[in-house]
Amino acid sequence: MKYKLEWKYKLKGKEPVAFTSDWLEGDHALATGEALESSGKAIEISFADEVGTSWSIKEMKKLLSEIEEEPHNLTVFFDGGFERENNQAGLGAVVYYQQGKKKYRLRANQLVGELDTNNEAEYAAFYFALNLLEELDVHHLPCDFKGDSQVVLKQLEGEWPCYEETLNRWLDRIEEKIKALGIHPRYLPIERKLNKEADKLATQALEGKSIYSKMQIL
Repeated sequence: MKYKLEWKYKLKGKEPVAFTSDWLEGDHALATGEALESSGKAIEISFADEVGTSWSIKEMKKLLSEIEEEPHNLTVFFDGGFERENNQAGLGAVVYYQQGKKKYRLRANQLVGELDTNNEAEYAAFYFALNLLEELDVHHLPCDFKGDSQVVLKQLEGEWPCYEETLNRWLDRIEEKIKALGIHPRYLPIERKLNKEADKLATQALEGKSIYSKMQIL
C-alpha cells in the first residue's frame, strides 16, 4: 500500500498553502509527516491511501504497526490450462507478498474436472488464487492480479461484456469473494511469456503433480 501525504504550509500574515506529495511507501510517508510536524511550519497533516481512506499521524503509526504483521504489497499471477479430451483443468497461482520486512512467494496448483472451456479454466484459476489470499488472511488491501487472459481480466474490470452463462456464474462468485475479503483489485493483463510460473503450475497440475510451496525471497 502506498500513501499520499497532504499538508498545509503556514505563512505569516497569509492563507496557508496546500501541498500534496507523490505516492510513497508507508514508512517514507510517515517519516516525512513527522519531519513536517516537528518543523512547526506544517498544519493539517494527513495521509491518503490508494483506496481513498484518510489517516492522521497518530492513526498512521498504529496502522503501519498492524500492517507489519500482515501480508501486504500483494501481486498475484494466475493461469488455467484446459484439456478438452477429458474436460480437466490445471489451475496455477503465484502470490508475491511482504510480511514485516520480509518478502515471500507462495506457489500452488490444483487439478479440477467438469469444466467446458479454456476461459472457464482461467476463471477457475483466478478464483483459486482468491482462495489462497483468504488462507493468508488477506483483507482490505489493494492487490495486483496479473494474467495472460485478456478475456477474464477485461470482463472482471467491466470493460468487456460477458454473454456466457457459465462465465457469468464465475464472475459472480469472484466478485462475491473479492467483496467478502474487502480486496481492492487492479487487473493487469500481461504477455504469456511473463506468466511462466503460473503457466508451469497449471501444466504440472494436469500432469498429476500437486504443488503447494511458500518460501522467503532473499
